[in-house]
Amino acid sequence: MRLLLAPMEGLLDHALREVLSCAGGYDLAVTEFARVSATALPARFFRRISPELDAGGRTLAGTPVRVQLLGSDAALMAASAARLATLGPAGIDLNFGCPAPTVNRHRGGAALLGEPELLHRIAVAVRAAMPQGLPLTAKMRLGIDDCGRALDCARALAAGGVAELVVHARTRAEGYRPPAHWEWVGRIADVVDIPVVANGEVWSEADWRRCREVSGVADVMLGRGAVADPFLARRIRAGDALGGRDLDAARAAEWAQLQPLLAQFWVRVLSRVEARHAPGRLKQWVGLLRRNYAQAEALFAALRTVRGLAESEAVLRAHGIHPERGLLAA
Repeated sequence: MRLLLAPMEGLLDHALREVLSCAGGYDLAVTEFARVSATALPARFFRRISPELDAGGRTLAGTPVRVQLLGSDAALMAASAARLATLGPAGIDLNFGCPAPTVNRHRGGAALLGEPELLHRIAVAVRAAMPQGLPLTAKMRLGIDDCGRALDCARALAAGGVAELVVHARTRAEGYRPPAHWEWVGRIADVVDIPVVANGEVWSEADWRRCREVSGVADVMLGRGAVADPFLARRIRAGDALGGRDLDAARAAEWAQLQPLLAQFWVRVLSRVEARHAPGRLKQWVGLLRRNYAQAEALFAALRTVRGLAESEAVLRAHGIHPERGLLAA
């Protein structure tokens, strides 16, 4: 079985990808999408979204990274893929899963799931523009408002040359609301001859087990669950559901391992975004960590009203997180 780290626009970017891959357990990661609209994207854009391209297409921990493209113009998608392929990614992924209204209004992401024929044309064009040995994969949802065309979309992508399909087991209309319909992942896997990966609503080792049982597929992609629990992939591999130990003690031990990762994340964020945005990015991740760590709840409360860099770093140090150590790790 494999564990994949999901792309998440506005959250799981290069900085967090590096940190989560350092926490361990992932076979593969996918970048947030590169939107292809009016023209083929330049190399500098791909390097910005995936600095891993300058390191052999891998994170510092050695996790391969596929770069994701989003768009509806088959010719422009193909031209962008051809340019991207020269930069040495671990693969190219197509986004047919983003539910964001701003993306969908411009015919991107999950908005295309009503047009299996277009999905096929895009896949064919992109596959033809890529070197034969470079993997082409895709991610899709179950549909726009219902699952009526899910099987058609999956067949169209497989017939178009996609070698692996990640299925986020919800429709666009359902967004990120539970439940995820893992049984539909199994239905899709039954009608295509390519590997299918389950995605959606896996927050724990127990969720992962249920997802595999219901879907019948071996491979799972982790998204928000990975961000809220950075050691989830590692724990899944160890078969550790935290059920046989004192939960508070186990989480406290993990928090001690998380502190240097938070410092590393802070340093990476400072190197990539404007200073005024850095505290917000920090709060975003810590806010999700509150789901599993009482220490994150206390840290988030202290950070809530903080705006500046100096104040943010003072709060981090007060909670045992030292930015200068993150600098060494980065």
